[in-house]
Amino acid sequence: MTQPPNQPPHGGFGAPQDPPPGQPPAQPGYGYPQTPPPAADNPYAQPTQPAGPGPYSPPPQPGPYGQPQQPGPYGAPPSYGYPQQPPTQPQFPAGPGGPGPGPGGGNGKRNKLLVIAAAAVAALLVAGGVTWAVVGGDDDGGKKKSEAKNKDPKPTTSAPVNPGTGDGDGDEGKEDLNEGRKPGEAKVLWYKEAPKVPGSGADGPGMWIQGDTAVKAAYKQLFAYDAQTGKTAWPAIEFPQKICAATRAATDDGKIVIAYKDSAKSNAKCNQLQVIDLKTGDKGWGRSVKEEGLFDFSMQSNLVLVGDVLMVGRDQSGTALRMSDGKKLYVVDKKEEGTCFPSGFTGGDGKIFTALSCGASTPQEHDELQQLDPKTGKALWTKKFPKGWRVRKLYGTSPTIVYLRNEEKKKWNISVLKENSSETRSEVDVADNFAPDCGTSILDRELGGCLGVANDDKNLYLPTDDKGANEIVAVSLATGKEAWRVKSPLDDRMYPLKLSDGELIAYVEPSYSAGGRVVSIATSGSHKPSTLLRHPQGTAQIESGFYSKDVDYVDGRFYISTTSLTGSISGPAKLMLAYGK
Repeated sequence: MTQPPNQPPHGGFGAPQDPPPGQPPAQPGYGYPQTPPPAADNPYAQPTQPAGPGPYSPPPQPGPYGQPQQPGPYGAPPSYGYPQQPPTQPQFPAGPGGPGPGPGGGNGKRNKLLVIAAAAVAALLVAGGVTWAVVGGDDDGGKKKSEAKNKDPKPTTSAPVNPGTGDGDGDEGKEDLNEGRKPGEAKVLWYKEAPKVPGSGADGPGMWIQGDTAVKAAYKQLFAYDAQTGKTAWPAIEFPQKICAATRAATDDGKIVIAYKDSAKSNAKCNQLQVIDLKTGDKGWGRSVKEEGLFDFSMQSNLVLVGDVLMVGRDQSGTALRMSDGKKLYVVDKKEEGTCFPSGFTGGDGKIFTALSCGASTPQEHDELQQLDPKTGKALWTKKFPKGWRVRKLYGTSPTIVYLRNEEKKKWNISVLKENSSETRSEVDVADNFAPDCGTSILDRELGGCLGVANDDKNLYLPTDDKGANEIVAVSLATGKEAWRVKSPLDDRMYPLKLSDGELIAYVEPSYSAGGRVVSIATSGSHKPSTLLRHPQGTAQIESGFYSKDVDYVDGRFYISTTSLTGSISGPAKLMLAYGK
């Protein structure tokens, strides 16, 4: 039933309820540092997110939705719909314990406060047939992890462990990461360490697999590796200042856009753009993008690539450029009434979306979602949400799947919209808490980019937040009800990556003592996971140390890389790891 604009529907996305006994209280607010969990917790455990009725549902009935609700993944966010002071640059970039949870919360150990710790121990001991190697890490608070590797059976291949600054081919003789690899385990194809970064840290946005080339951004550089061997595919590209944003997608012909700062100052703007060809490393056009208003800050930018349109999002506006030549097309800023400002952008499937924050600190305060015409920037439709409900993330763009959060009521809602329409098709009505990983940065204006959520034309796939072996739940897009579910094959969390040839590809996370796994799950018939890659136990500690991460599975190879680098004096930081057969 459609509600009048700005009027809260019956139940208001579910009546407010208190957390159940023993559950954590509501988080103190969006973007605020969270209390770190005990170190013994699952390194990927995330705060829970309650199930609750949606904006157009009747009042809660007895049963799953009559249960006390847990606090959701978000605290109160900064307001975007009115003039404000420029955000303060955090001392460290978002990473393990970077401020602010993402939709579904931040990972448990990812949300530990970043600590610059000194570790003076780095030794290589050989005794009793067991090799101990110190492996550097940045996302684990600067501590070095020791790994025991059984020498029997003999390895079948070597992988470089120390490529120095990330731009070399590595020292083949330093350490064999495949030593002790067991029958049936995947090979470590290669492993790269990150370049040195300053104490304030640096970003590592983006990871692209283009044919036989894997490309990774880190600090001020863009590295390219042969996907199978890890050898340099083309020389590293050095940028004048820190990389601060990148397009997640590439054009059909393999081009991306990197954004970097305009200076080394703490209040530097993220407004310098450079096109890069992933196949060759050649540079295309480059330009700066100006702010469009008095309070339109660009300390952090959000790059969205849709066809031949590049949207550069900022605090209160977005500038659309033509990807082919960099020409300015249009600006998306405040609506005509002057009270609604863009607060985030995302895109996909030929569509661009923007969330707007309207009427801040007034009785009419509310959020809106718009689908834009990529060619003109004009709104194709606008959907208004009741006061108190914030548009957090889009879980899908075809159809539009929007995640909302009400901090005052401690409620969440996932709504599926009809194709190219603001009308609601269904709302998720499943008695589970879900935990996709959507980042931790308080300055993030990106509406998309969640890891651990996928959809096809029938179902939305979400990971439950259970500790240890969780489940992936397939939710019908037509009804919002559970279609089926499948449990992780191991005692560790599993979450969906993407759909491929009618099957759901999922990643089972590693523990400190067991390697991860890539599995496929049939979306019809039997849903029993089938193993595609079983990662070696010998590198489980390296794999589990990527707290702030990006992952992908392409052409039988699995890639994992960091998205945030900590300035640490304790040793080299992890950058990227690849497995294959």
